[in-house]
Amino acid sequence: MRAEPEHLSSPDASANAPWDTWRSHEALQQPAYPDAQEVRRVTEQLRRQPPLVFAGEVDDLRSWFGAASRGEAFVLMGGDCAETFEEATADHLRLKIQTLLQMAVVLTYGASLPVVKIGRIAGQYAKPRSSDMETRDGVTLPSYRGDAVNSYEFTSQARVPDPHRLMDMYHHASSTLNLIRAFTKGGYADLRLVHHWNRGFTSNPAYVRYESIAEEIHRAVKFMEAAGVDFDSLREVDLYSSHEALLLEYESAMTRTDSRTGRAYCCSGHFLWAGERTRDLDGAHIELLARVHNPIGVKVGPTTTVEQMIGLMDRLNPDGEEGRLTFITRMGADKIRDRLPVLLEAARADGRPVTWITDPMHGNTITSSTGYKTRRFETIMNEVRGFFEAHEQSGTVPGGIHVELTGDDVTEVVGGALHLDDEGLQKRYETLVDPRLNHQQSLEMAFQVAQYLSRVGK
Repeated sequence: MRAEPEHLSSPDASANAPWDTWRSHEALQQPAYPDAQEVRRVTEQLRRQPPLVFAGEVDDLRSWFGAASRGEAFVLMGGDCAETFEEATADHLRLKIQTLLQMAVVLTYGASLPVVKIGRIAGQYAKPRSSDMETRDGVTLPSYRGDAVNSYEFTSQARVPDPHRLMDMYHHASSTLNLIRAFTKGGYADLRLVHHWNRGFTSNPAYVRYESIAEEIHRAVKFMEAAGVDFDSLREVDLYSSHEALLLEYESAMTRTDSRTGRAYCCSGHFLWAGERTRDLDGAHIELLARVHNPIGVKVGPTTTVEQMIGLMDRLNPDGEEGRLTFITRMGADKIRDRLPVLLEAARADGRPVTWITDPMHGNTITSSTGYKTRRFETIMNEVRGFFEAHEQSGTVPGGIHVELTGDDVTEVVGGALHLDDEGLQKRYETLVDPRLNHQQSLEMAFQVAQYLSRVGK
């Protein structure tokens, strides 16, 4: 990511910002703060903070999304379902980055394309909930909405939305981004080191079927060394940040104007998306996202109609700028082959560029026989296959994958080559919201997706 002088300015705290038109629209999934005046004090303080990302970095990522829409790059987006303040440590972050880098090397080889690396990192501290309230043992309290809003502990004091947590989110995101830059620019991302990690993965007998791909990559790396490739230039990578733009007060306060172009950028992250619960065409979230120059994603599920999709294109990318709009599909493995082609063909007929990414996690959540919220690895991969099949059927481009994962050896998703079963979930079930692929399952996914990518266009 480029370094550049600061050219981003905040509006006067007493004036309405040009992007604050969202306030006249219905705002779903927002915390019910008990003190509106305290919210204003915190957001005024946020407006005075330095931006977390730069306009030039955001523009670079927008160009990469344009390349992915044309089949000239592939997007890998992954990270925690919901980040927590407690786990914003160097060790946790290092393992997540290692997992993404390992996946990216495998996908790069399979696709023979650049892989755009984006973390669900440095901002994914809030989550939408299906209910405002939660009841346990006859006690009803506000739902946990992520560390940016309230605490997971089930007490009346912990569950009160606290606007000061918005400032805590800013500081945790800032320190996380500093660590990301240190890891990705300081030699930790060296291609040879990452490849060595992957060879260790395939040494496990459970993953022997991926050994041939790993050996092909090994030979390619050895060839590059023999040919005198400058490996110093391969010691650094760009890793961009992304999150769901859920908390409107935070996103609005973190939006800045680029003094060179007059454009507004939401500087809380490089890539922002609206979820299925907040993508209403007339809602506050789409209104805010329509007014910033970041590349924008929208989650679309099995109930999304062609009319709604075209409406989102009209609102978020009326002029058809490349790299501006990404649809992240979360259909469910049992529906994707029927529902997705209809949207793909309508978008192709419309003609405006769209980047298509699959989220195979959210449409495939189940409850295990032991009572855990989980997902089955084989079902997740079935949706990924359906995504590629739908694009092949429609003659469109599969642009990337969006996955909830962690670098830790948790036990939250059943199945996979190690055959984690329902009983095994209790060993290290650590997520506070949705189940994530662990390190091994993430790499297993990468090797399978690499095989799909190697066949695209053939």
